[in-house]
Amino acid sequence: MDKFQNLIAGQWTGSDDHLININPSDTNDIIGEYAKGTAAQASDAIEAAHQAFADWRHSSIQHRSDCLDAIGNEILARKDELGRLLAREEGKTLPEGIGEATRAGQIFKFFAGEALRIAGETLQSVRPGIDVEVFRQPVGPIAIITPWNFPIAIPAWKIAPALAFGNTVVFKPAELVPGSAWALAEIISRAGLPNGVFNMIIGEGAEIGEPLLHDQRIKAVSFTGSTKTGAIVAEACSGRNARYQLEMGGKNPLIVLNDCDLDNAVNCAIQGAYFSTGQRCTASSRLIVEAKIHDQFVEKVRLGIDDLIVDHALADGTQIGPVVDHAQLEKNLRYIEIGKGEGAQLLTGGETIERSTPGFFQKPALFVATDDTMRINREEIFGPVASVIKVDDFDQAIAVANNTSFGLSAGICTNSLRSASRFKSEIEAGMVMVNAPTAGVDYHVPFGGTKGSSFGPREQGGYAKDFYTVVKTAYTNP
Repeated sequence: MDKFQNLIAGQWTGSDDHLININPSDTNDIIGEYAKGTAAQASDAIEAAHQAFADWRHSSIQHRSDCLDAIGNEILARKDELGRLLAREEGKTLPEGIGEATRAGQIFKFFAGEALRIAGETLQSVRPGIDVEVFRQPVGPIAIITPWNFPIAIPAWKIAPALAFGNTVVFKPAELVPGSAWALAEIISRAGLPNGVFNMIIGEGAEIGEPLLHDQRIKAVSFTGSTKTGAIVAEACSGRNARYQLEMGGKNPLIVLNDCDLDNAVNCAIQGAYFSTGQRCTASSRLIVEAKIHDQFVEKVRLGIDDLIVDHALADGTQIGPVVDHAQLEKNLRYIEIGKGEGAQLLTGGETIERSTPGFFQKPALFVATDDTMRINREEIFGPVASVIKVDDFDQAIAVANNTSFGLSAGICTNSLRSASRFKSEIEAGMVMVNAPTAGVDYHVPFGGTKGSSFGPREQGGYAKDFYTVVKTAYTNP
């Protein structure tokens, strides 16, 4: 079996213990053994990033740009290979895996350009004879903690801006999907960065996360994951005045109005709720439908679900891959029982499925006759489960959509410009989709939400500089 090591101070470093990477489409398929890092190794990685920062912060912006461009070029050249690995370890379909790898390459190339565009200002002072400059500088060593559902794209959109703006990195990927992270780290290790500028350590959060959150040498933490862990990150960083950026999920609504293009609305619902096995923080798990169109919409969605092909992620024609692991599958099944216990009607799906290989396959589930007080409409399930809530009109739809502690993404299907305009203004979400699925975003524009979904500056695009740089104001009396 192949064994893979951590990257610390430019050296591949092993461990006495290993994580076993299992294919959720075929649990007999072992992808490899990955060195499980220790707290001591995490401290070594932090020290490496700390030592490397002094020179890297003053490095040529052209050198940074060239390194990031080389990383992006290699990812794009190997997108099929990386996409296959991603699909094999996480359960996305092969086209989805290749698409995610492509996005990661594009992100690095975008930030190769941003490295050359670190702008400042020169202003006149209110005091005669004084010059004023406003410019940006890197923050310092940054801990990057990423989830399992986008194992190459999310690391890319955090690592690339960190490096572009002159920071050093200690990267902790989700231990459930170490293969994509290791492949990305291996590419980065050959891109011309000085030793210690980029470090990766794989391991369990209880072991590795502690030093990353509490070590004074880490000046900022960028985290994507659960709300529970996000609160831990916030408390730890606040206690020592470190920067932190949190992305913590959603319970995203898709409003379907009577005047919509029905076929498009059905497509938006199915794509948004069930593709990537529903394992997206932007998935539309609440389908809020006006009464006049409700029955017709529900029947079309049911038929669409029943036609979906759920199978091995690498099989030709598969539309929905497996759930990522047994624990997540058990969680999904518990929520199916919770929904039924609350009085919701399970119209279709929810059960496990057997395929030619042993895996964590589940038929996408659709609940109807639900309301916004039910747990299935209030708690993030993170699986192929969606609920329909019937409403009387647009005003009730907006009220129901906003009745959540989350606020990441939200969508509406309508042919009314007035309704679309009101929705964009009144919905409490960081990202708004009109006649498009709630899941699916571009890499060059900001990503993030409101309320319990996000905290801190936006990720991606030009807005990433607000987290990865510090603004300094300089006064000069010539």
